Amino acid sequence: MSKSNNQLDRDVDALFKLPLAEFTDARNSLAKRLKQNGRANDATLVKALAKPSISAWAVNQLFWNHRKEFDQLLVTAQRIRQAQTSRTAAKIADIREALETRRDALSQLSDLATALLRAASHNPAPDTIHRITTTLEALSASASIHDGPTPGRLIQDVDPPGFGSLAGFAPIAGAKLTNVVPMRPSLKAVSGVAKTQSKPSPVPHVSEKRRLEEARRIKIAAAKLSLQVAKKSLAEARPEAQRLEAAQKKAQAEAKEAAAKAKQAEKRLREAEEHFEKANTLSEGAVRQAQLIASEAATAIEAVDDAKRNVEKATKELESLFRQS
Repeated sequence: MSKSNNQLDRDVDALFKLPLAEFTDARNSLAKRLKQNGRANDATLVKALAKPSISAWAVNQLFWNHRKEFDQLLVTAQRIRQAQTSRTAAKIADIREALETRRDALSQLSDLATALLRAASHNPAPDTIHRITTTLEALSASASIHDGPTPGRLIQDVDPPGFGSLAGFAPIAGAKLTNVVPMRPSLKAVSGVAKTQSKPSPVPHVSEKRRLEEARRIKIAAAKLSLQVAKKSLAEARPEAQRLEAAQKKAQAEAKEAAAKAKQAEKRLREAEEHFEKANTLSEGAVRQAQLIASEAATAIEAVDDAKRNVEKATKELESLFRQS
């Protein structure tokens, strides 16, 4: 691979390490820079890179930021494959132990994914965590397949392992357990739709009956693991549902209480309006009575004044008569 291709791979990896909100602008900037440098084909490939879903982005971040825990999941998947091809008497116990270890690895990665989402201000909803766990499960099942889905550049969820992909758990007898991370996919492969599972290679030197029996056991083991993941998602979702139900009941009680208070306030308002009307009527009556009394008082005062004038006139006439006699 040329030096320019190595740099392009590093640039593309850098895109998938970014916060999800920055992906599109950074991708467009990289494509523009490549085109300006005369690398139109590379620019076209980069431009075609789809923005990852939130769950695929979280799996990518686990790969880039928590490689130790991620690799541990792949190791446990390889141990399951070894246990399934073992011919020892302890085969069932080995498979059970390997599945338990794999479940613990998935649980740890699920917790890390929840923390990653919260740190990036994304909602770690139970459905999102379930899709992340399912993708991790599928990746571990296809880790030994050369052209299988590879973490780090995922753009969407990977389908859970079905019967076909589960056959990938049965490698050639005698395969060594190594901490292998799948090869980085080519840029052209990443720009298309994310791959799910590849067809399993047949296991040589194993009879058809034995192969079917092994596949059946593998399917049962994976189904049990899927059930455990589903139960965990249910257990995580149940407290949230109970919290929301309690919040709804509280809101309904508060709304009922507020309606009762509003009704009481409306009643008090009507009573106040009635009191006001009565007081206003009494006030108007008192004003009219005061006006009547004031009018009568003015008439009385006027009569008094007339009487005074008459007394004075009569007094003067009487005095005049006395002076004439």
